[in-house]
Amino acid sequence: MHADPSSRGSRVLPGSPPYRTRHGNAMLRVRCAVMQATGEGDRVSEQASPRGTFLQVAEEVKAAIGMDPNMTHLPSAADLMRSHGVSRGVALRAFKVLQKEGLAEPVRGGRWRVVRAGEATDHRPLHERIAEIILVEGLAAGAQFPSASELASRFGVSRPTVSKALDRLEAVGVLTGGGQGKVRTVRAVPTREERS
Repeated sequence: MHADPSSRGSRVLPGSPPYRTRHGNAMLRVRCAVMQATGEGDRVSEQASPRGTFLQVAEEVKAAIGMDPNMTHLPSAADLMRSHGVSRGVALRAFKVLQKEGLAEPVRGGRWRVVRAGEATDHRPLHERIAEIILVEGLAAGAQFPSASELASRFGVSRPTVSKALDRLEAVGVLTGGGQGKVRTVRAVPTREERS
């Protein structure tokens, strides 16, 4: 008998609503495949235990990373809570396991990022990486700059985090203010000092 996903402490089984995030759908497909292959769906209600549950969640996320080479970010804690019927604490402990194994790293203001073997990770502050867009894309003074939404998606962080980085670049004169409904433009090509 399958558990009711709306009840506290229950687990979401195959056929449940998919994750609502871009990368979460792949995670749900992997979870369903694992459950069907192992018969876990029939045993899940009797095996649900707070001890070690975070390790099971971590293993399933690890399997999803291995099966989807395009997966760049982990599902959010809320997605894991919904799909596995676990608490936020359990989801965060699963993230920590993946971090310890070198498979993921936290992103300030955003979802955890997947780390793949041999992949160089850019640890520079966000405002420096955003400023570099001007140089990489050859934007001149007066050119339209990507919106906060585009940048949030590109860097896998939240809009408020991007807004803080953009405010910093406006303060040093690299960008013009975007304001409500206004397009942000390049004021000056940044120098090394302005980016740092």
